[in-house]
Amino acid sequence: MPLYTFKRRHTITAEKYADKDAEVANIPFLDSVLLGEWEERMQRGLFRYDVTTCETKVIPGNYGFIAQLNEGRHLKKRPTEFRVDKVLQDFDPSKFNFTKVGQEEVLFRFEESEENKVQYLEKALVLDSPNVIAINVSPIDYGHVLLVPRVLDCLPQRIDHDSLLLAMHLAAEAGNTSFRLGYNSLGAFATINHLHFQAYYLALPFPVEKAPTKRAPWKSEKGGVKISELCNYPVRGLVFEGGNTLENLSNAVGSACICLQDNNIPYNVLIADCGKRVFLFPQCYAEKQALGEVDQEILDTQVNPAVWEISGHIVLKKKQDFDRASEDYACKLLAEVSLSEERFEEVKDYILEAAATGEMQTEEEERDDVVEDEVPVYDSLKNNHNAPMHMTEGRPILP
Repeated sequence: MPLYTFKRRHTITAEKYADKDAEVANIPFLDSVLLGEWEERMQRGLFRYDVTTCETKVIPGNYGFIAQLNEGRHLKKRPTEFRVDKVLQDFDPSKFNFTKVGQEEVLFRFEESEENKVQYLEKALVLDSPNVIAINVSPIDYGHVLLVPRVLDCLPQRIDHDSLLLAMHLAAEAGNTSFRLGYNSLGAFATINHLHFQAYYLALPFPVEKAPTKRAPWKSEKGGVKISELCNYPVRGLVFEGGNTLENLSNAVGSACICLQDNNIPYNVLIADCGKRVFLFPQCYAEKQALGEVDQEILDTQVNPAVWEISGHIVLKKKQDFDRASEDYACKLLAEVSLSEERFEEVKDYILEAAATGEMQTEEEERDDVVEDEVPVYDSLKNNHNAPMHMTEGRPILP
């Protein structure tokens, strides 16, 4: 299987690499590899539809919401196969998962270099459970891929510190602000209970990226992470940025996510600006839908507001809805997603406390010179598969 290795980043901004072998990292090397492999899969007809033909428009108004008409995704996307009222659920091997994906859908492995080098190898032996980049066969936009951490460990859809840091490294390594990563928890419109992040390219800014913010009542002790609250945006959420290291930022966000999922609060995450900013949205749409509290006009559009919709890229399934899409509709949809002000303030307190814990964890790791997930609930998930992985085109990932 092809292998892309990255150097661990110790700063948020792109580092100036001293060694000649890694000079390629100062240009978007990962960007070119990923898109080249993705386009090759498109030419081979591996996608369920041609996403490049989907109509897209900016909805007039103050926010600049982006609407896309994607009828193919509505007709061909896999249905959800689990409960939507529980954020943490066990992995079920009988359901669809990414070990059942054919090799031709996998672009390459994405691993931290043991030699401190950025490089791409066309063939490399797989001896353990790899992190893989695979195409999303039902894409939302150009270059839509999935990052599946430790794919053979069959981790359920729940964030841990290691997986989030890997996603942050992917965003930083791509070095392209048009490339964002997203995460949906169970109960927040993840459709597969196998740990994964999504990512794609969109040249336009997401409306949430332009939203004003105000500082949250939280001060980073040593890690340099800043947390702000979104203002004048239809969905209440928090923005994490800064940090003395990429790991400082990742651990603060990761601890917040773990807090939410441990308290059964569905949430979505957007990683933007090459990993320099992370948006966190606790949400309640599925709960309100189950209680019959969502406006019928919104339900009729059959839009499931996951991370991309919440961020302002709204994927519509029917031509009539696309033609009449308005800022008023988008605001009504996203308002149904958002926690109430009272509930958000309560959840925000949990998040800020958890983020401080994550920052303390980073300091302890730096002192001990180890990088481990210290949350006990994940210890049992860290299995190591030492047998080589055999991959044949058209066959599943597992031997």
